[in-house]
Amino acid sequence: MKKCRLAIVGATGLVGRTVLKVLEEKNLPIDEYVLFASSKSAGKILKFMDKDYQVQELNENSFDSGFDYAIFSAGGSTSKKYAPIAASKGCIVVDNSSAFRMDEDVPLVVPEVNPEEIKNNHGIIANPNCSTIQAVVALKPLDDAYGIKRIIYSTYQAVSGAGRNGVLDLENGIKDYINEANSNYELQKFDYPIFSNCLPHIDVFLENGYTKEEEKMINETRKILKKPDLKITATTVRVPVFNSHSESINIEFEKELGKDFELEDVIKTLSSAPGIILQDNVSVEKPIYPLAINSSGHDEVFVGRVRKDYSIKSGINLWVVADNIRKGAATNAVQIVELLLK
Repeated sequence: MKKCRLAIVGATGLVGRTVLKVLEEKNLPIDEYVLFASSKSAGKILKFMDKDYQVQELNENSFDSGFDYAIFSAGGSTSKKYAPIAASKGCIVVDNSSAFRMDEDVPLVVPEVNPEEIKNNHGIIANPNCSTIQAVVALKPLDDAYGIKRIIYSTYQAVSGAGRNGVLDLENGIKDYINEANSNYELQKFDYPIFSNCLPHIDVFLENGYTKEEEKMINETRKILKKPDLKITATTVRVPVFNSHSESINIEFEKELGKDFELEDVIKTLSSAPGIILQDNVSVEKPIYPLAINSSGHDEVFVGRVRKDYSIKSGINLWVVADNIRKGAATNAVQIVELLLK
């Protein structure tokens, strides 16, 4: 019987290590794992599945031995170069980078939202942007039920989304504050200190004044919901939180709130949707709503602060929180592999 083989590319990075952790938890019917990384990380030993795995250097011949699946978490340039090579060898690639997300021939998949799209792959399946993933898990059941007319995104994104150097900038800022050093420590990732600060700047600025992160959310949401003309605007902000992204989402519906459906219907729709945990009770002494610190380490999307937007005829506001490294990247990729195995 042929063995099922899975390659993990970028195994030593923040997302790659989380992929390994999620794979251990899920214990999928995979017979053999091979870990790849750049020449800088090649040779490292990683503990995985109670075994020691030596990380191999990724090169043009890495997929010659035959793999069924590969999870890529090594950045866009690596994916652009090596994912087509892997696919040409009969391997189905689940790619965490932005390299193929807007390619018409590449499905952009969130398993709770559009699992049927995986069958349309030609060897590559794209994982959406972390901030998009958690948003569409909440948006899809609402769009199915009431029809979404417009979306306004405001995000509060953790430094882990910027990689290890982003985390380091926050850690150094905290140490500097505690020690009252005022040392003007050297920033590793951000243009300005992230400690005690909010940076309305994620990825590069485009000619239209938006950042690339904001355009990713807009374009990816349209593609996943299959609404190319959906009106969406976004402001994405980096905040001094280590892990888990929070989002304020304002939604305007086609159907009329108060006539065609009620707010209680929205709450029921969200509470019964796959992958969502509703935390929404502000009438108690200690109000309940989603928190970044509580979502960290979990795979679900947490939704709360569900309320009417009284400034428009048919609109609501949501507060949506999820672990950006797990559901926003690693877990979503592993879930796609899980679907492929089925």
